Amino acid sequence: MASRAKEIPKGFHTATPYLIVSDCARAIDFYKKAFGAEELFRMDGPEGKIGHAEIKIGDSIIMLSDEMPGHTRSPLSLGGTAVNIYLYLKDVDQVFHRAVAAGAKVAMPLSDMFWGDRYGQVTDPFGHSWSLATHKEDIRPEELRKRAEAAMAKTA
Repeated sequence: MASRAKEIPKGFHTATPYLIVSDCARAIDFYKKAFGAEELFRMDGPEGKIGHAEIKIGDSIIMLSDEMPGHTRSPLSLGGTAVNIYLYLKDVDQVFHRAVAAGAKVAMPLSDMFWGDRYGQVTDPFGHSWSLATHKEDIRPEELRKRAEAAMAKTA
């Protein structure tokens, strides 16, 4: 007899990103090189594609699959993405440079941000946007508002 399943499977959090990519096998290899991902599961789909896969980056699981024309499309097929995945890392500099060396394009260079993170953005070879950060400073809300106003004034 099967045991009662947990409402949220072991290892998952409440929200789990699901990425659609143009070449899932290659994307998994990229995420391993760029972000130190661990492949957890892979299920073949039609025509040699991957129907579903799961990787783990840090303590978070990300699901992914090949695009299936007429059903799901990747950012490359759509011409961009409206989604960004924010990764908190112990050493953002190391991972940022490793991601670029693995083939990511720099969308925003690393810098220390007013909200207390060392932060940068890359776009992976499959069109997904990644924010990479190491939290450096806890800031009280009033100080954060002042810093945000000063940062916005510089860009105005």
